[in-house]
Amino acid sequence: MFKRTNKLTGWYLGVAFASLFIGGFFGPFQSLEHAGVNLYPQLQAIGVQSYYQGLTLHGVLNALVFTTFFIVGFMTFSTVNSLKRDLANHTVSVVSLVVMIVGLLIAAVPILLNKATVMFTFYPPLLANEWFYVGLTLVVVGSWIGGLSMYLTVAAWRKENPGESIPFIALASTITMIMWQIASLGVAVEMLILLIPWAFGIASGTDPQLARTLFWFTGHPIVYFWLLPSYVSWYGMMPKQAGGKLFSENLARLVFWLFLLLSIPVGFHHQFVDPGVPAGWKTLHSVLTYSLFLPSMLTAFTVVASLELGGRARGGKGLLGWIRALPWDSPSYTAQNLAMILFLFGGIGGLTNASYNVNLAIHNTSWIPGHFHLTVGSAATLTYFGVSYWLVPKLSGNKLFKPKWALAQAWTWFAGMILFSNGLHVVGLNFGSPRRTMLGVSPYFNDAWSPLLIEAAIGATILGISGLIFYTVIVGTVFSKQKLDAPIEMPVAEAYHDESHVPAWLDSFKPWIIATAVLILVAYGPMLFYFFSNAATRWTSPGFMVW
Repeated sequence: MFKRTNKLTGWYLGVAFASLFIGGFFGPFQSLEHAGVNLYPQLQAIGVQSYYQGLTLHGVLNALVFTTFFIVGFMTFSTVNSLKRDLANHTVSVVSLVVMIVGLLIAAVPILLNKATVMFTFYPPLLANEWFYVGLTLVVVGSWIGGLSMYLTVAAWRKENPGESIPFIALASTITMIMWQIASLGVAVEMLILLIPWAFGIASGTDPQLARTLFWFTGHPIVYFWLLPSYVSWYGMMPKQAGGKLFSENLARLVFWLFLLLSIPVGFHHQFVDPGVPAGWKTLHSVLTYSLFLPSMLTAFTVVASLELGGRARGGKGLLGWIRALPWDSPSYTAQNLAMILFLFGGIGGLTNASYNVNLAIHNTSWIPGHFHLTVGSAATLTYFGVSYWLVPKLSGNKLFKPKWALAQAWTWFAGMILFSNGLHVVGLNFGSPRRTMLGVSPYFNDAWSPLLIEAAIGATILGISGLIFYTVIVGTVFSKQKLDAPIEMPVAEAYHDESHVPAWLDSFKPWIIATAVLILVAYGPMLFYFFSNAATRWTSPGFMVW
């Protein structure tokens, strides 16, 4: 069923995992360098010129490329299987995949040649080769085309099923792509108006503050672009895997609409220390950031309630006995549950980042990558691993290779991330050790950092081993000769209550998109107007290639 869509999904996932393998390779080396074991001179044998080139490869391939390819593939697959109808236009999705791959290859060449060593944030006045910016822009455009394919499919389904509510998983997947397309307008404008003309020499300079503002227009919502596919699984699939039901489907729908509404106009909380942004706008974005705590807490309540239903259906008794009854022998379930536990700590850290006074203490310290790895590296990546443990067997038609190894992979990733993130959180908060820096060779190195950086390095090494186990399982599954006894169906959780009637305001795109646009205009409009109206006097910063 849906063979062409399955093949497309396989291609998206294949590119995603290849990118993660290369980018993830550099993670342990960075953490070992912090602990005093600098192996980058040895890496020059394979063309890595500096620590910062490795850091760029790690950030771009893991945070931007891996996530985007996986999400577009997974959301396309989820939409089709939730609607029980194939893509309305396969050609559109094929074009999406081709454009994204072409963009990746164009961006990869200057990174590998050490001509785009600007980290994944690519802040000007750091200057990359012009084709780096062109390539990343094509990856984003390709993801937009993938979203268009989903919209066409949902529209065709609605035409065929008048009066029916869109199934939850399809709705949530579509909302995720809408949010991404709106959010990524910021980095698209940055690329097309500021960075690409500057890199090609058409403009003599650029405006770093405007570029940072446009980047963070996208930069914080991208966190929810990473997370919402995990939420699709946590809400719509995991309860089924646990033997239970979705506690409230209508509440789940509301949560996704709230994320669409609230996740974009929050970027100025990343610019608390930036001059030129009035305190009032920083305060507004801080308040809006805190408002995201509401859908996050609704998620925690609903997902835990859904899993409790599953645990009790499996025979769990008492106040907490249902937890032991959950399917901890399933690598897919276990990886996702452990991802949720790690994300609990990441969410708490996010509140710290959004608080102006506390943010001043941890801004640009090692706290930030510690927090970052609990979001994209745990809630997202470990969930994607868990999803892959049933999705790859479905796409390949083969049994999961070494399920016990997959289970061990989930637990080792969990253990490694606890050590890694704790070390970075504490050394950043207590001692102010900076991020984006070769700490191990820095002249200001503080001996008090050493125990915590060694803890982080041990965690990173465990993460590296866990990643190798994951690839062994996935490659072993793809090439396994043990076929599935029966086809795997996408797990779809039924609603616990009778929610056959969905209120119209929870099934309509128009009011939520309008409300989102209005809130963005209020939160960003005046400042962007000010920045652009003064552009002639501000676009004066030349470019610098430091490495």
